[in-house]
Amino acid sequence: MENFLDVGQTLDLLRYVQPMLIAGAVLGLVAGLLGPLVVTRKMAFAVHGTSELAFTGGAAALLVGIGVGYGALAGSVLAALLLGLLSRRDSDRDSVIGAILAFGLGLGVLFLALYKGRAANKFGLLTGQVVSVGSTDLWLLIGSSVAVLAVLAFIYRPLHFASVDAAVATARGVPVRTLSVVFAVLVGVATALSVQLVGALLVLSLMITPAAAAVRVTASPVRATVLAVVFAEVSVLGGMVLSLAPGMPVSAFVTAVSFLIYLVCRLMSGKRERVQ
Repeated sequence: MENFLDVGQTLDLLRYVQPMLIAGAVLGLVAGLLGPLVVTRKMAFAVHGTSELAFTGGAAALLVGIGVGYGALAGSVLAALLLGLLSRRDSDRDSVIGAILAFGLGLGVLFLALYKGRAANKFGLLTGQVVSVGSTDLWLLIGSSVAVLAVLAFIYRPLHFASVDAAVATARGVPVRTLSVVFAVLVGVATALSVQLVGALLVLSLMITPAAAAVRVTASPVRATVLAVVFAEVSVLGGMVLSLAPGMPVSAFVTAVSFLIYLVCRLMSGKRERVQ
């Protein structure tokens, strides 16, 4: 088919998108490490809400002519802080996320409507672009990822304790509230990094789906984290490579691979439960 590239063209394109492959590998690592904690803390909806503010920040950056990565990062961190500060009670969380999500999406749509540049840039914010990561964005992504992983390593043990049983952790003197805000910011940064790759609308495919698949097949936090990283890397890198030949949006392939992994894990989990 004339829409598909031959092998030589595909190899040339792989070299051309090498920065994107590196970005995908880094993002897969971050998403895989954070994902199990996000699932344990039941924050999937919060990730979606944060992605909307990352989209808004990216759209604002596009409008004023600065790096989209910086705008997405600022928007997602702001969203994370708002979620952490406004949802002081668990019963408030969903309503706060819904309000922020709607506001962010509406404002982002307004910014895109005001932007008079290339339509591909608008579309890329929603669905991702294979060649949208330049050298500046790549270094921003790597630097942000290192910072996220360093903070996560420092707070992981008390954070995991608070995620499993917040009441007992509070009784033991763990600063549960502070950890929740810090973790929300870490998730916000990771979400911002994901926006340029898979777009704001499909960020859950990396932040949630690999971890949700991992926890279906193991109850061990360590094994779940390792599997989540592996699943995230396979999803993002496999999806990116598969998208090259047809030249289609990368997000469709990343989400397809991650969802296929999730379905396989669900089937394995169901068979194991029936045997037991």
